[in-house]
Amino acid sequence: MGARRIGRERALQALYQMEMSALRPEDALETAWNAEPEGPPDPEAERFALELVQGVIDHRDEIDALIEQHSHNWRLDRMARVDRNVLRLAVFELKWRPDIPKKVTLNEAVELGKAFGTEASSAFVNGLLDRIALDVEQQR
Repeated sequence: MGARRIGRERALQALYQMEMSALRPEDALETAWNAEPEGPPDPEAERFALELVQGVIDHRDEIDALIEQHSHNWRLDRMARVDRNVLRLAVFELKWRPDIPKKVTLNEAVELGKAFGTEASSAFVNGLLDRIALDVEQQR
């Protein structure tokens, strides 16, 4: 598995933990890394995970506003925590990481939804992110 995919997984786990408790980003990421038996984290994956978590935190109000704007009949606080945080990670990448191709971000978000969410997560995430990605592209 690539460093960025692992970084995204740990970032998702950290964001989820931060919603459940009052952990600081660094502590949530440390907990996510320590929960995996694969040994010490790859430095590139670790750096990428921290960039994602910090980016979501720094831009959370704007990210959440975009998600709510495009999620018809779904308030952010009513979404499953995993889905909400997968969306936050992907929206951060779409809007503030132009070095990551849109297709990669969308595919990775769908995969995270499949791996960590419910049966419906990947379809929900995919549909909503398609609308958001279109909006982000038009704003550029």
